[in-house]
Amino acid sequence: MGANPNGEIVLETKDLNVFYAKSHALIDINVETKKNNVTALIGPSGCGKSTLIRSFNRMNDVIDGCKITGTVLYKGRDLYHEYNIEEIRTKIGMIFQKPNPFPMTIYDNISYGPSVHGINDTKKLDEIVERSLKLAVLWDEVKDRLKDNSLELSGGQQQRLCIARALAIEPEILLMDEPTASLDPIASAKVEALILQLRKRYTVVIVTHNMQQAARISDYTGFLYMGRLIEFAETTELFESPKEDLTEKYLTGRFG
Repeated sequence: MGANPNGEIVLETKDLNVFYAKSHALIDINVETKKNNVTALIGPSGCGKSTLIRSFNRMNDVIDGCKITGTVLYKGRDLYHEYNIEEIRTKIGMIFQKPNPFPMTIYDNISYGPSVHGINDTKKLDEIVERSLKLAVLWDEVKDRLKDNSLELSGGQQQRLCIARALAIEPEILLMDEPTASLDPIASAKVEALILQLRKRYTVVIVTHNMQQAARISDYTGFLYMGRLIEFAETTELFESPKEDLTEKYLTGRFG
């Protein structure tokens, strides 16, 4: 993979703790994410992977009873106190497990975000739509169907459309929460290939329950268990020579 150990750190947590009411979901998490790398988060269900990735763009803010302590830094500044939500959501995009295109045309799905940010020139919007769909490797499949309802697309196409929609507002980071979990193997392979392309221009953090997927596409991998980050290393190192016994047990299926 193209891991760059000297890359610029764009996201970092320091002693991050997240509580949902009385549940302690994340415990003293310290992790760094480097620019133009894919970072994968693996671990069993309920270990805190999604909570961690949601902390990276303040999606936990909307959950009642959620309390956060510690620090999340984005480009060296406090994500929770030195940025407003709009700024964060523009710079840090999110792709969910289930494709969630807006119930409108393919074109309008992509142009919606730029329009909200004040871009109303039709020619400029046309360019953004084409560029975003090309980046998501979807343009050739939909260029003659831009006025069709997005819900007519296949599941895999819908997920790539959601990625294109996120790219339309030119983020720096893409967060992906199990983006291929609801897709068939062929559609999953297309999204994986897309992630490897996107890493040339963006920083990607992906939650995956699929260890083989993490091994295929990520530069760094973090293993979480019961709210704790057990191990974090370059992917090849973590998979081939894990330092922690718990990591090795998880990777070899000798868990519990």
